[in-house]
Order: sequence, then C-alpha cells, then structure tokens
Amino acid sequence: MILRTRLLRTAMVPALALGLAAGSAGVASATTTQKGQPKLAPATLNGSGSTLTQAFLQAAIQQFKAAQPNVTVNYGAGGSGKGRQDFADQVVQFAGSDAPYAASAKQPAGPFDYIPTIVSPVAVTYKVAGVSKLQLTSDTIAGIFSGAVSSWNDPTIKAVNPKAKLPSTKITICRRSDSSGTTQNFTTYLQTASPTKWTLGAAATVNWPSSSVGNNGNTAVAACVAGTDGAVGYNDYSDAKATKGINLASVKNASGQFIAPSIASATAALVGVKLNPDLTYNPLNTKNKAGYPITSPTWLLVYSTQSNAAVGNALKAFLTYIENNSTKLAPQVDYAPIPSNFQKAALSAIAKIQVG
Repeated sequence: MILRTRLLRTAMVPALALGLAAGSAGVASATTTQKGQPKLAPATLNGSGSTLTQAFLQAAIQQFKAAQPNVTVNYGAGGSGKGRQDFADQVVQFAGSDAPYAASAKQPAGPFDYIPTIVSPVAVTYKVAGVSKLQLTSDTIAGIFSGAVSSWNDPTIKAVNPKAKLPSTKITICRRSDSSGTTQNFTTYLQTASPTKWTLGAAATVNWPSSSVGNNGNTAVAACVAGTDGAVGYNDYSDAKATKGINLASVKNASGQFIAPSIASATAALVGVKLNPDLTYNPLNTKNKAGYPITSPTWLLVYSTQSNAAVGNALKAFLTYIENNSTKLAPQVDYAPIPSNFQKAALSAIAKIQVG
C-alpha cells in the first residue's frame, strides 16, 4: 500500500533527490519486484521536469530502489519546460514532460524517445465559501481564466449551476508561473474546445491576466487555491486530491456530459486515442461520454543511444520497471495507467535503446 504523504512534494525544492531506500517516509516497501532479475552495476540516473507526474515518479523510484539497490535515481521536478531544456542540454539522463517539444524550442542533441508512462486529469480546482459542487463548460472556464468572468455569481456560471448559492466573491486566478506541461495541456484544451472564447493561446507559458497569481509547480497552485476564498486554479489530480480545503469542478465534455476528474474518467478519455509512431498521443477534449476532457498525457524522454554501459543499462531497467508496474502503482498515487498497447509500444522502444 502506498502512503500518500506530500512531505517531499514542495515547489520550494526544485531539485528534489528521490533516490530513496525502501521503507522510508513517503512510500511503503516495494510491492512488486522483478524476481530473478540480476542486480545492476552501481549507477546514478538524474532526471528533471514535470511536477504533474512527481508523485508517481517518487513512488516508482522508491520501489525501483528496493529492487535495484545499486542504482540511485534523482528527480528534480521543476516543470516540463525545465525538463525538456535540461534534456536538450544533456545535463540529465531523462526528463519528465507532459508535452512534446515545440518546433521553435531547442531540440535534443541526438535521436531520442518519448516513453509514455501514465495519464492524469487536470482538475479545475476552486475554493468558494458555501459551494462544494460546481459544473463548468469550456466556454465558462475560458472566460474565467482570461479574466472576462470575474465574479462567482456571473450569469455564465449560474446558468449551469442553477441550484448553487453562488456569492458575488471576486475570482482570483491561481496559475503556473514556470514553463509547464500542465499549462500547455490546459490551454490546448481551451483553445480546442472554445476557440472563440479562449484567445490567450496554447503554450507552456501564456500571457495571463495581470491580476492572476503566479505559482511555481502544481503543489504551489493547489496551495494558492486552498489559501484564498474565491480562488480558482488548475492542478494535476494527485495534488488536487492531496490538498485540503479545495474542490474539483465537473467539466462538460464534447459529448455534453459533466464529468468529474477521476482515475476512471481519465482512463475513459484514452478510449480510441491514437498512439503516433513516435509514441506521442493526445487525449484532450475526448468525445467519450464517460471521459474527462482535460486529461494530460505524460512521457519520459530518453536518448536512443547510451554511451555509458552502467548508466544505459540502469536507465533501461528503470524504464522497464515503470512500464511493468505502472498499472498497479499508478492508481495508488491517483494517476491512471496507460492502455496495454501503449505499454507494449513503450517496452519495445525501451528494448531498442542501444547501450555502449
């Protein structure tokens, strides 16, 4: 059983080292080990990037350490943009990212792979006194986060929440200030679902309203919402669930259903999603009636050729461990596993990584 503490999940520590021994605070001893697998040579793997996947990677790293005690894995969760930059600069062996490289961004130094891992709902989180249930459409979300809808009793919010006692409280926008895959997926959804209402673009950083409050990392956004009456934000589901004092809105999907973020609704969002040849995919704005429309993809980025044998073998083993154990591990820390065909494609790509 995974103990879901957030003592290690703080945006104030951008280079969080997660090479932890089994049984330490945060995650229980490994529940799944690869029996009979030979122990690897000593090696250290350094990674950085996505805060959305931080809790999952924290759990996976700790369990992998129990299975392979000679390997230390460090992960600094500074945002997907930082991960992609660090990976391109070759200062890390792998990076966590919730979005592919933009054509205009600095590209990796050589051939690399997108290794799909898990998916997460991006929850619209809020704190409004007296309002514990809230339904939102994409147009209304676009209006709120662009600043066009500025109070909680706005007619566009009241129209889909006729029974809610909505106050005149001013809306405070809590958003990411760093280069963020969560932001990129959130704004891509809005641009796709509400192209006439959302005019701020779709990117890892956008020009938010000047009155909004910037925060570094998903955990800090959740804390901003929790600490401000009238606040609204967007968070990975794991952080949202772990933060006391905030609520999660149901969002109207492309089939007209109001769907709450959950592991089940994120899984439903993947139904029928195409896995591209480079293993990228896009579950946003699902047409599945049971699917949550703001479901984020995630990947680990890794170079296709590894010159250092010990590091390369350790990296392949770590990635393989994640794919073989994510179906069981992901729900324990509030993420949804990817479909089996995605996992098989990921394992095939990992096996093809050249070492030495």
